[in-house]
Amino acid sequence: MPVNRRQPLTEMVFSSSLFLVYFLPVFLILYFLSPAKGRNFVALVGSIIFYAWGAPKFLFVVFASLLVDFHLVGLMASKASFKRSLLWLSVMLNVGMLGYFKYANFFIENVNSMIGVFGGTELQWTKVVLPIGISFFTFQKLSYTIDVYRGKHRALSEFGNYALYIILFPQLIAGPIVRFTEIADRIEDRTEHETVDNRLLGFFRFCIGLSKKVLVANVVGQVADTAFALPEESLTFMWAWTGLLAYSMQIYFDFSGYSDMAIGLGRMMGFTFPENFNSPYISSSITEFWQRWHMTLGRWMKDYLYIPLGGNKVGIYRTYVNLWIVFFVSGLWHGASWNFVIWGAYHGLFLVLERMFLAQFYARIGRIASVLITFIVAILGWVIFRVETLSAAITYYRSLFSFSGSFEPLGLGTEFYVTLLGAISLSFISLLPAVQNKEQVLYDANTVGALVWRTSLSAILFIFCLSMVNASGFNPFIYFQF
Repeated sequence: MPVNRRQPLTEMVFSSSLFLVYFLPVFLILYFLSPAKGRNFVALVGSIIFYAWGAPKFLFVVFASLLVDFHLVGLMASKASFKRSLLWLSVMLNVGMLGYFKYANFFIENVNSMIGVFGGTELQWTKVVLPIGISFFTFQKLSYTIDVYRGKHRALSEFGNYALYIILFPQLIAGPIVRFTEIADRIEDRTEHETVDNRLLGFFRFCIGLSKKVLVANVVGQVADTAFALPEESLTFMWAWTGLLAYSMQIYFDFSGYSDMAIGLGRMMGFTFPENFNSPYISSSITEFWQRWHMTLGRWMKDYLYIPLGGNKVGIYRTYVNLWIVFFVSGLWHGASWNFVIWGAYHGLFLVLERMFLAQFYARIGRIASVLITFIVAILGWVIFRVETLSAAITYYRSLFSFSGSFEPLGLGTEFYVTLLGAISLSFISLLPAVQNKEQVLYDANTVGALVWRTSLSAILFIFCLSMVNASGFNPFIYFQF
C-alpha cells in the first residue's frame, strides 16, 4: 500500500490545530487535576478518543486483540508447561493481524498480476483498510509477549494498564517503539516523575519537535511534493536534486520532530520514552546510519529478529543472510509495496558491503569523506522510498544524472532556500567538535535560569507554530500510516 502522504484534517496529528488548541489543553488539565491513582484512567480514555477520532471503526479490532493478548500472556506467565506454545500463539496472532491488514491487498494484487499473465480469471477481493499505527503497536505487543516470556518483567495484572502501554497516544501512531521493559514500572507508578520540572521540560521538547515539523518539514515538503510530481520532461537535473534534498530534510525533520513531540508529551506525563534519532546524516557508514535513524526500530529488529536468527555468531555468510532478512523485513514493515522491499534490500546490500570491504575503505579516506558518501547513499535510497512504483524511481534517477536543463536557481523563494540551508546545517552541525554530545545538555540543565529561558522559548515557539499551522493548508505526516 503506498504511503499516504497527505492526511485528512479530521485525523488528529500532533501538528494540527485540532490537537494543539482543543485536545492537548483539555487532556492535560484533566490529567494534572486527577488524583495520582486516576491518571492512568484519564490517559487511557484520552488515548481511546485520540485513536477513535481518526479510526473509530478499528477500535473494536484493536481492543479485541488487546484482550486476547492480555489473557494469553497472563496464561503464559502462569503455565510453565505451555509457555512456548502460548508464546507462538500470541506471536502468530499478532503477525497474522498485521499481515492481513497491511499486506493482504498487496498479496492479492500480485497474485492477480500473475493470473493475468497466464490469461486466468482474477480473484475478487474487497480491499482492506489499514488501521492507523498498526505497525507500531503490533511491535509493542510483540515486545510485551516476548519480554514476559524471557522473564525480563512480570506480566501486568490489570488489563487497563496493558491497554495503556499499547495505545498510549503520544507514541501510538508513529513511535518511538517503546519496549515493555522500558516503561513497565512507570505504567503502574510514576508519581515521583510527575514533577513541575518534567512537565516544563516535556513541553519544551514538544515545542522543539513541533518547530521541526511546522517550520522546517512543512516548508521544504511542499517543494519536494512539487518535484516528485513533475512529469519526466519537466524534471530537470536541478529540479531532481532540489526535490531530493528537500525530501531528505522533510522526512528527517518530520519524523524526528514527531518523535520529539512524543517524547515531550510522555515526559509531561512522567514517562521517559527512548530517543529515536541522533543526527543520522552525520553517519560515516550505513551501519552507523541505522544506529542513528529510527533507533527504536533498529534495536527492536536487532533484539527480536537479528539475534534470534543467530546474529553475527553463525559464520560470515549466514551473517550476511541474517542482515538481508532483517532489512527485507524492515523494508516491508514500512509498507506493502515492492519499492519498500527494494529500499530495504538496498540498505541491506550496503550493510553487507561494509562488512566485506567498504568499512576498511571508509577508514582510509577519513570521516568527512565517509559522511559525504554515506549521505549520498542514504538520500539516493529515499527516491525508492518516496515514489510509488519502480518505474517512477528509474525515471527520477535518470533525471538526477541526466545533467539536463538549466543550472540556474529555480526561483523557489527566499523562505524555501533559507529553510533548506538551515535544515542541512542543523543536520550536520554535530560534526563540529564544539557541538558533539552537547544536545542533551539543552534538555538536562535544571537551573532556574535554564527553566526560565526554556519555558519562554517554548511559549514563543508554540504560538508561532500554531499561527503557521492555521495559515497553511499543507501539513502532511509521512509516517502516519505505518
